[in-house]
Amino acid sequence: MLSSNRLRVLLEIFRTGSIAGAARTMKLSPSAVSHQLAKLEEESGVGLVERNAQSLRLTEAGRRLALRAQEVADILEAAEKDLLAQARMDAGELRIGFFASAGYRLLPLALSRFAARYPNVALDLAEGQPYELLPDLERGALDVLVVFDHALDPWQRPEGVEVLHLFDEPQLLVVPTGHQAGQRSRVRLADLAEEPWITTFGAEHPVSILERASMLEGFTPRIRCRSDHYEVTIGLVRAGLGVALVPSLGLMGVTGVQVCRLATPQLFRRIGVARRPTNPNPAARSFLAYLRTAAAQLRNSLEPTLR
Repeated sequence: MLSSNRLRVLLEIFRTGSIAGAARTMKLSPSAVSHQLAKLEEESGVGLVERNAQSLRLTEAGRRLALRAQEVADILEAAEKDLLAQARMDAGELRIGFFASAGYRLLPLALSRFAARYPNVALDLAEGQPYELLPDLERGALDVLVVFDHALDPWQRPEGVEVLHLFDEPQLLVVPTGHQAGQRSRVRLADLAEEPWITTFGAEHPVSILERASMLEGFTPRIRCRSDHYEVTIGLVRAGLGVALVPSLGLMGVTGVQVCRLATPQLFRRIGVARRPTNPNPAARSFLAYLRTAAAQLRNSLEPTLR
């Protein structure tokens, strides 16, 4: 049987990226951590790390065992809280990751109600792209992560993580006030093939959703600017410098531009919340209910009034 203490050593190496980092976290000497790691490799019968003179990294077997070690750590933590009667909803900490446009209204709406009900739960918020924050969720540094993926660019959820769907969010076309596209009920991207575009950098690769959708409609967009900040994108469109695709969550409260619906059915984002099912934090479980309520409230008001 594998030792839970040695599994924790492997987990800390996974979290910190080094034996020295694990030693600092666990208040052990590096040699003690190395010894425990060697014993774990002996117990498991497989190599868990690859070593060279400058670095150390987990093998595939080591990474998979570290993910299982996180599940064991979650179960042990839950057991300790049950035994000590510490699993209280009026205290503790909740660590939430989220992408930027979820922070405009969805997350504040959920958090304002959650915080009013549980004022003594400390909130620790981290903003970033889902692919940037998923490793933090995997290794237990986050309790929940508000995520999205595109119908044209889906991603695979990591092992040990589940994603609960909240709603589908349409991408909308944003054009300067008075643009001829604003007179149509639905617009094809190809109708704006000659326009300059403001688009994003893409997520894990350099091709944006605009460029993927444009390829399907048979043209290559002329990119004038790339920005992952929707305030910048909308400001440039407002100034007449281009047109853009912007998801509905990024358009709440926006003025001075026209917003058009698209005739491309695949142009939407799936909004969800990722979590580790084994996470024992009771605040995380309660927060999900508030997030679902906020999502339901927003679902029918995502497309702004066309101006």
